[in-house]
Amino acid sequence: MMREFELGYGKKNIRMTLPDEKILQVIEGRECERITDVTAAVKEALRNPIGTEPLREIIKSGDKVTIVVSDITRAWVRHDLFLPIILNELNEAGVPDSNITLIVAVGAHRLHTDEDNVIVYGEEVVKRVKIISNDVSQEENFKYIGTTTRGVDVKIHKILTEADKVILTGGIVYHSMAGFGGGRKSIMPGVSSYATIQNNHKYCLHDEIGKGLSPHIGCGKLVGNHMNEDMVEMAAMVNPAFLFNVVGTAEGEFARFVAGHWYKAWEEGCKTVADIFGVPIKEKADLVIATAGGYPKDINLYQGLKTADNAVLACKEGGVLILLLECPEITEPPDFSAWYNYESVLDREMALRKGFTVPGFLALKNGLLAKTVPHIVITMPENREFISRTGMFPVTNMEEALALAEEKLGRKDYKIIVMTQGANTVPILV
Repeated sequence: MMREFELGYGKKNIRMTLPDEKILQVIEGRECERITDVTAAVKEALRNPIGTEPLREIIKSGDKVTIVVSDITRAWVRHDLFLPIILNELNEAGVPDSNITLIVAVGAHRLHTDEDNVIVYGEEVVKRVKIISNDVSQEENFKYIGTTTRGVDVKIHKILTEADKVILTGGIVYHSMAGFGGGRKSIMPGVSSYATIQNNHKYCLHDEIGKGLSPHIGCGKLVGNHMNEDMVEMAAMVNPAFLFNVVGTAEGEFARFVAGHWYKAWEEGCKTVADIFGVPIKEKADLVIATAGGYPKDINLYQGLKTADNAVLACKEGGVLILLLECPEITEPPDFSAWYNYESVLDREMALRKGFTVPGFLALKNGLLAKTVPHIVITMPENREFISRTGMFPVTNMEEALALAEEKLGRKDYKIIVMTQGANTVPILV
């Protein structure tokens, strides 16, 4: 008996049929209710928070408040929908807009433009409060506040140290380095100095040169993850007064708002992310067929590698991946694609140790994983040369991909896991 699938590929679908007896499991995100009344849900979260008093009781009349907000790379968080409600709550507590500053947690990303601010936070917010970016090129912007137990000197933007109250905002997702996004990431790397960011991110790399990635990092991994534990220490030094974080659905809508204590509320949000996007599997497969879910999740390889990272978790040692990634903008962004100009993965690692970047880390991880598990990529014909340069195998259709997978497996008695939303779902071996 054959089973039919329609898998997202760019703005269309690729149809595929597989023998039912070969399919171990189909991995999809869990259904979850979306928030329909955003205003009511935001107010409920602010007024009945987790692990602390309501926001309006924490804030005192006349306080100087700094709100840490995500940058345009996290536009899905939709700050424009909840920030006005937070500002109104602060006003009602006796804090006028003139006492509120937003700092954009760009980390070491590019600074926001005025146009970016309008896109991410909305015209109302831009007109109401002052907005600045975390400019790591200006060393005088940062103040030393302590050293972590691992010896990292912590310098954060002085706008936080000058505030009476600091509020963190952002979104929580699985994160391939820090375990989960959101929460303490608003502080580190969000509003930290360049040196502090670099010294924290080095925990993504193995202690021994030439061994690539640290074994302690990974999606959903918090305990024993030195990068995360260092971030938590840094956030504790700041001791934010309040946190408001978003958990989204697979369709990009709001699933839950968590608010309250900067760690306890975030921790609850992480549990929700795991409930929605963490999918238990009883065993790994010989062949994993995964789609990002179509456009825009496969607009370029930089985005598409989230699918590859997740698919590897469902694949046996000696197995093979088939990835559906159209990638019409294959070389975007340039600060990612340029990492594939290094002749070897070791060269890539050495360059990363000299100057850490997240795009460089993803390129290194991709190179190392592709050496271990063959990655067959269904993509546009014009992407063949670039995909080959990454160490992966480009093909243009499912028939070609399945034939190559069988050749690499060397047998026909293999089992398959299909991932229909590979960019969002994380297989967890039970």
